[in-house]
Amino acid sequence: MRGAAESAGLCRILIAVRWLGLTYTLSSAAASSKRVAVWRRLRQLGAVSPTGSLYLLPESEETAEAFDWLAQEIEDGGGEALLLRVDRFERKAETKLIETFRAARDEEYRKIAAEAEEALEPAGQEGLRERLEKLRRRFAEAARLDFFQASEGPRAAAALARIEAALGRDSLSQEIPAAARERYQGRRWVTRPHPHVDRLACAWLIRRFVDPQAEIRYADAPAAGEVSFDLREADFGHRGNLCTFETMLAAFGLGADPALAALAEIVHEIDLRDGISARPEVPGVDGILRGWSAAGWPDAELERHGVALFEGLYAALGQTRSTPATSTRKRKS
Repeated sequence: MRGAAESAGLCRILIAVRWLGLTYTLSSAAASSKRVAVWRRLRQLGAVSPTGSLYLLPESEETAEAFDWLAQEIEDGGGEALLLRVDRFERKAETKLIETFRAARDEEYRKIAAEAEEALEPAGQEGLRERLEKLRRRFAEAARLDFFQASEGPRAAAALARIEAALGRDSLSQEIPAAARERYQGRRWVTRPHPHVDRLACAWLIRRFVDPQAEIRYADAPAAGEVSFDLREADFGHRGNLCTFETMLAAFGLGADPALAALAEIVHEIDLRDGISARPEVPGVDGILRGWSAAGWPDAELERHGVALFEGLYAALGQTRSTPATSTRKRKS
């Protein structure tokens, strides 16, 4: 259901929009290729037909010129075309019409998002940059025809942003020195107090994949011999557009695990809020962590709950990735 702000926006659209209409006939002798050519052209313009015989577009200089040229083409081919300007429809009819425009764009945006997610699968990354360019062109075309801000547009944009980030992360990850796990056994780790998403995820990662017996201390600076993370000039910290969790995944060679990669998207978005990830888990995890922060729990309690949270997420994401019926790539909403 659309929110109050979007409903208000729709009301403004209903007041402001003026429409252009085109209705046409082609002679019975017209070749089928001519009929198909006109139909394709109408689709390329983004026109919709609520009645099957009248095609509509919101009025602008560009759409007026496009309809004018198409009408001339139809008439030159022996057909008849009639151009209309419509000041308004009844409110219910106009609402339905606008939703028809949005639905057409949403369908294309969903296809783009699904193909982008597929491209990010390990088996689909060959020629990733070329696939990104093709998807960008399709997105630009869909956006050009998105007269009424279809709701799936941001999701498609975020999916493309994830490909761009993956291309950047791949090159950046190659620059992160490998860390041998045996060197980090029995060590004490240190990070800033009041841990939030990135530090809590790293604490879980250290205990889960590096050293189950690791000691973690919370302070503003490391002592001699301690391994620092998510601190200034830390052993493991942010690198470019990578959060510390992503840096540690790259350093310890854990990036090939699909569940860890999905978890990294969640951590990255909550930590950096750059719109790269649109994973459905983000708002829920963010809300839980904000609640813990507001509760004023001590660092040890935050860590204990954080380790349990990320262990549960890791297990759930592993199941999701292995079950096609529930994978995010298959979702239609």
